[in-house]
Amino acid sequence: MTNSLLVVGSIAFDTLRTPFGEVADELGGSATYFSTAASFFAPVRLVGVVGDDFPPAFRQVLESRRIDTAGLQVVSGGKTFRWRGSYQGAMNEATTEEVQLNVFGDFRPTIPAAWRDSRLVFLANGSPVTQGSVLDQVARPDLVVADTMNLWIETQRDALLALLARVDGLVLNDGEARMLADEVNLILAARRILEWGPKFVVIKKGEHGALLVARRDAAGDAPAGSIAPLPAYPTTAARDPTGAGDSFAGGMMGYLARQGEYDFPHLVRAMAYGTVLASFAIEDFGLRRVGALAIDEIEHRLFAYHDMLAF
Repeated sequence: MTNSLLVVGSIAFDTLRTPFGEVADELGGSATYFSTAASFFAPVRLVGVVGDDFPPAFRQVLESRRIDTAGLQVVSGGKTFRWRGSYQGAMNEATTEEVQLNVFGDFRPTIPAAWRDSRLVFLANGSPVTQGSVLDQVARPDLVVADTMNLWIETQRDALLALLARVDGLVLNDGEARMLADEVNLILAARRILEWGPKFVVIKKGEHGALLVARRDAAGDAPAGSIAPLPAYPTTAARDPTGAGDSFAGGMMGYLARQGEYDFPHLVRAMAYGTVLASFAIEDFGLRRVGALAIDEIEHRLFAYHDMLAF
């Protein structure tokens, strides 16, 4: 039986430029990418905020999938969050050129009463204070995973540490892991983070894949050390890295919701699905590639990825 999956995060208009072209006012945001990827595996309960400039067609894009938008708050007279940026060269990192938080700047998530029994909760990137307020509104979920970024590590460290004591997993990139733990070695950084509360840490490394480090007492029959590194899926069609990390998280959490098992082997397989979803996400701008996928394409690429790793 598929478990209920709740995500709280941003919904945005993205304007960006890469060496392969440029787009304006593309549907984006962490919760959008996450929900789209997760919806291949499980129904998603989406909580976010937009202005009344949010087109009905964009809402229909979400609702055409297994994404419930009953938690989407629309602020009358408000404007939706906007981000403008660019990628150069190998496209390893975005250059942010403009951010307009608009209604997202005052976002106070309200979880619908019928959703407070959600079994899995993903706290997409946002203030740890806001993320904590979500946990205050849900009743004993089975799995809580949070994302974070360098801004919150620098400006709200105490609130972030308090949040870590309340979550089961943390997802962040390699630079953020080093910053948070004050450790250069990623395995040592992850183990330091585990001391603050989470049962596992997933460190995203861009084109170099991802690293899972779990607590030994939470990993069941995991190998010694409870460590699993996974490479990125090799694709030659990278055009836009925006949303890759959120698509990774969506694939991972969607698979876990479908399986209802959260031990170490299931976490590793969930990361593999996340890796595959991220590889599709970067192959076109915005949601264009992932939104057009069929589940058979995902499974086919997963099998190919598995075969590449077998030796």
